[in-house]
Amino acid sequence: MNQALKNLTKFQADVEQCMKCGFCAYFCPIYKEEKQEGSLARGKNEIVRSVLNNGHKMSRRFFSIIDNCLLCKTCVVNCPSKTRIDHAVTAARADFAIEKGLPPIKSFAFKFILSNRTIFGMILRIVSWFQFILPKSEGRFRHLPNFLPAIMAGRTIPHFPSKFLRKLVPERSLPEGTPRYKIAFFSGCATEFMFPEVGVELVEILKNLGCEVVLDKRQGCCGAPVYFSGDFKTGKKLALNNMKYLEEYDYIVTGCATCGSGLKDYPTYLADTPEEKKRFESFAAKVKDFNEFVIDILSADPEVFKLKPEFAGKRVTWHSPCHLVRHQEINEQPRKILKSLDNLRFVEMPNADQCCGMGGSYTITHYDVSKKIADRKVEGIKATGADIVVTACPGCVIQIRDALSRHNIKTPVCHIAELFQIRKTK
Repeated sequence: MNQALKNLTKFQADVEQCMKCGFCAYFCPIYKEEKQEGSLARGKNEIVRSVLNNGHKMSRRFFSIIDNCLLCKTCVVNCPSKTRIDHAVTAARADFAIEKGLPPIKSFAFKFILSNRTIFGMILRIVSWFQFILPKSEGRFRHLPNFLPAIMAGRTIPHFPSKFLRKLVPERSLPEGTPRYKIAFFSGCATEFMFPEVGVELVEILKNLGCEVVLDKRQGCCGAPVYFSGDFKTGKKLALNNMKYLEEYDYIVTGCATCGSGLKDYPTYLADTPEEKKRFESFAAKVKDFNEFVIDILSADPEVFKLKPEFAGKRVTWHSPCHLVRHQEINEQPRKILKSLDNLRFVEMPNADQCCGMGGSYTITHYDVSKKIADRKVEGIKATGADIVVTACPGCVIQIRDALSRHNIKTPVCHIAELFQIRKTK
C-alpha cells in the first residue's frame, strides 16, 4: 500500500472489492456512448488499483480516465459486489490534485469564487447586466449563439434574475402558531443565484407546514462541486463554514439534490480525525432533502397539498436526480407528493432514474458525451407525452432544458415545489 496516497488508502477495501465481472457495462451511461474500458467502472478501478498496489504514477492519462465519470452511482447500485467506485474515483481525484494540482480554471473558481459568496454574487450580477444580448429560449432560459467555442455553442442557460434569493425572502420566516421545528434552509448556489423563485416556493411551503425557516446568509456553497473534483482542502473549508452556522438547527433542509448529497457526504471524504468524523456525522444526520423532510419527517397530510391552477389537468412526469435516488436513496417521497395532487396526471417515465448527463462540470468538460446521455433522457420524456417534466435538482433542470431545446421540444422543466401550495386549514 502506497502511504503517500493519503485519500485512496482510506478506500483500499472498496478498490479490492471489484470482481472484474464487467456487469457495470450494462448500466454505465458513459460506457453506453463511448464503449471504452476506461469509461467503465471496472476500467477505472483497475488503474486506481495499479497506482495503489503497483506504484504506477498518476499521469495526465490517469486523470483523464478518472475525470471521465459522472459519479452517478449507477454502477454502484447494480454491482453484484457493491464496489464503491465513487469512493475510489473521488479519492483518486483528491490525491491527483495534491500531487499534480487541479486544472487552473477549476482551482481558481473553487478557491476564489465558490468560496466567497459575495464575489460569486457580484460576478453573476455583472453577467446579468449583459445577458440581454442573448436571445430568449423557453421560459427562464436564454440561448447561446452557435459561433461560440464548441463546449458552449448553442446551449441554453438560465436567465439570471434581477434579485437573488436572499433579497426575496426574510432571514426568518415564522409559521402561524408554535413552530414544529426550527430549520435552516440551505439554498445552494443554483437556487440562490439562478432559480430564486424556487427558493421562495420552498420557504413558503415549509413555513406553511408549521416550521420556522431561517435563511442564514452566512452559508456558502455546499462544497460538492469542489471536493467531488478533488479539492478536499477547499471543500473542507466550505464544510466547516456551513457547519459553524447551521449545525445547531433541528434540521437543515434543501431543495437541491446535489446539495443534499454534498452535505451528507462530509464525513465520508472530509474528516481527518475521529472527532471530526463524529461532528460531520452529527451534521449530516440533520440534512434532509425537501421531499424527504415533507414526507418522512413532517408526515404531511396529502390533503394539504394544493395544485396551482396553472397546472390543472396537466400530465406530469418525474426525473429522479442521481444525487437524490442513488446518493440519498430518496425515491418514493416525491412520487407520493405528485400522486396526491388533485387534477394532475402523473405518468411514470421509462428511464426516470437514468442520469441526465449533467454531472456538475462534466457537462462542460465532456459536453459531447453529456449531450448523448441527455438525448436518451429526452426519448423517455417523449414516451410519456408529458406536458411538464418535474425534478428536484437545479442542475438537472438546466441539463434537461438544454436537451429538450436541442430537440425543439417546448416541454417546461420545473422543480416539484413550483407545482403546489399548502392549503390553509382551519
